[in-house]
Amino acid sequence: MEWLFLLLPVAAASGWWIGQRTAQPRRNDEGEPNFFRGLNYLLNEQPDKAIDVFLKLAEVDSETVETHLALGALFRRRGEVDRAIRVHQNLVARPTLGASQRGFALYELGRDYMLAGLFDRAESLFKELVERQLQQARALRALIEIYQAEKEWHKCLETAQALQRISEEPMSTEIAQFHCELAEQCLREGRTECARSHLLDAQSVDPGCIRASLLQAHMEMTAGDPETAALLYQRVAQHGARYLPAMLPGLLACWQRLGRESLTAELEALFQQHPSPPLMLRLCDAIEAERGVAAAREFLVRYLSRRADLSGAERLLALRQVQEPASAEDRVLLEVVARQRAAQPAYQCEHCGFEARELHWQCPSCKSWGTIKAVEPEHIAEPPMLRQRQSA
Repeated sequence: MEWLFLLLPVAAASGWWIGQRTAQPRRNDEGEPNFFRGLNYLLNEQPDKAIDVFLKLAEVDSETVETHLALGALFRRRGEVDRAIRVHQNLVARPTLGASQRGFALYELGRDYMLAGLFDRAESLFKELVERQLQQARALRALIEIYQAEKEWHKCLETAQALQRISEEPMSTEIAQFHCELAEQCLREGRTECARSHLLDAQSVDPGCIRASLLQAHMEMTAGDPETAALLYQRVAQHGARYLPAMLPGLLACWQRLGRESLTAELEALFQQHPSPPLMLRLCDAIEAERGVAAAREFLVRYLSRRADLSGAERLLALRQVQEPASAEDRVLLEVVARQRAAQPAYQCEHCGFEARELHWQCPSCKSWGTIKAVEPEHIAEPPMLRQRQSA
């Protein structure tokens, strides 16, 4: 595939060269020897030297801009940022370049600078593109990438709002997340009212922003209002079981602060609506404490008959060893299940599939916001006992 990418711009350059030779009278210059020297480098598996020759051979004009852009992009993909910068700087320096082509070249040069870590230079180029209204949407997206890397959340917010104004691309998720970042920053600085204002803005932009609800519940709990905090946590639970791991510790803390000693009934009601592995484990602990090991084991058997959950299987094996003498086989089986469970990711990005052990509001891989959610166990359509009866 790398050779294919190398040959594409070379083919474009050679096509231009042949067209020039057929359109103009044959001249006695260095073009033909240079062209064949480049081919010779290519055939002798020296693509770098071949590309240098073709770059010198193909003068930049309106017909070869795409060739140079393709070569620069190829260098950047291969990690040769210096060469990509050289190609794109050469393009930008040409006075005969049209406005649209200059916009493409400036954008590609800005991407080169970003990859090289020269964020200041990249930012100035993208701002120039926005002011000239060239590649405006792409430049604004690139500026958001830079500001996110530098954690300049105010600039992220302003740029995302500008992008939403000039394009049809919805930015409500990103804007809400930037408000949440600013709210967390305000909380660290002790500016509670500022944080509350940003959270209200986040929820007005994106009513389904889970992060804003969690932060608001945390603020209410810190302010000494566990009842309101519990209501907010339960509102998060209504969005589905995939958000329960993030809200369950806070909800349990609220219930304990409210003096609810026996949480089994509350946990059972929540579990009936939104069964999830963390809630299952908490409920199992509550059942064991209130009703005994046998009741907890019975609860786990019912749960595992419908969900292939290694955390539940590990807990069931551990409880069985509490009631029965552990054999060597049981100990080995428990160790295997524990290792398999530990290797499982707790969270996964719905956009790119990135796996994580803890919750990230922005995916570290694809940089998408709000796409990482808790992994749910595979659902078993029919309990195994029912299938056995049907087969019999």
